[in-house]
Parts: sequence; structure tokens; C-alpha cells
Amino acid sequence: MSVRDFLVDRWSEAVWWDYVIAVSLVAAHVLVVEVSGQGDWLAWIGTDQRVSLYGTAAGVVSAIGGLGSIAISIYLSSNGERIRAVRRHYQNELRRNWKSLLVATALICVCCLAAQGLDGTRDPHSARYLFEAAMALALARFLRMLWLFDKMMQLNDRDQSEPTREPAPELDPNWRQRRRNRTV
Repeated sequence: MSVRDFLVDRWSEAVWWDYVIAVSLVAAHVLVVEVSGQGDWLAWIGTDQRVSLYGTAAGVVSAIGGLGSIAISIYLSSNGERIRAVRRHYQNELRRNWKSLLVATALICVCCLAAQGLDGTRDPHSARYLFEAAMALALARFLRMLWLFDKMMQLNDRDQSEPTREPAPELDPNWRQRRRNRTV
């Protein structure tokens, strides 16, 4: 197993990694801004533009969440052999991943709206960092949604494109005796 496959496996099994990634990205950005005094890109724009950006982002994330719901319905309507096997063996992991996508959509929208409400002249509550954390989480969850949707569609495509397998013939209990009779 390659390092990439190992990391993807760990990431896909634990949805909390998305939160760690988002917080780490924002913490690194805050550290750079505090140490260097540069790179605070949201402070460069006016309060009205930031507040508008927060609201727009909440709308975009909601739309992407709707696409996630469509992906879930496509997954649920698929009924190939491989999809059924994945559902049977990985039902908890799949449920956790799909649920985390929907929960994160709501959380991200709430964070964007909270940032919109908290931001004011010169951003006294540092709402822009809340917004950045929400966008980092949105990016991580969007990548998770794309990965999961891609994997499900690959399975579905393979189920649909390969010919159906014929069931094995019934086992005749007397086959061994008939074979011995032929060799004698």
C-alpha cells in the first residue's frame, strides 16, 4: 500500500480529520499574520464587502450541500453487485461520511452567518478568522464529498458496464462417481 493510499484510508475513516485540517490551516494563517503583520487578506477589503462575502459564501455552501444530497440519492438508488457489497460491509463508515457532509454544511453556513453578524468596523471580534475556518472546513468537506461521490460512481459504472455474471451451476453430488466410471 502506498503512502497516498494509507493517508486516504485514514482520512476517509475518520471524519474528524477535516476539522483538524481546517483548524490547522487557520491557525497557521493567524500565526503568519501575527508574526509578520502581512497576509490578512480579509482585512484588506472593507467591512461591507466582507459581510457580503460571508453571506454569499453561506449561499454557495448551501448549494453545494444540496449537490451532496443529490449524490446521496444517486448512491441510494444504485443497486449493482459491488454497491450492495460496499453497503453491506461498510455501512457505518458510509453513513458517517454522508452524515458528516450534511452536518458540516449546516455548521459552515452557521459560521458564515455568525461571522456576518459579528463583523464590524475593523472586525473587533476577528470574525474573518471564523469565516476562514468555515471555508477551510468547506474545502476539506468538499474534497471528501468529491472523493466519496467519485468512488461510488466508479463502483456503479463498473456494475453497469460489465456483463452480469451467470450463477454457478448446481453441484451434482454424483459427479465424482461418474468421473470414476469414465476412467475405468
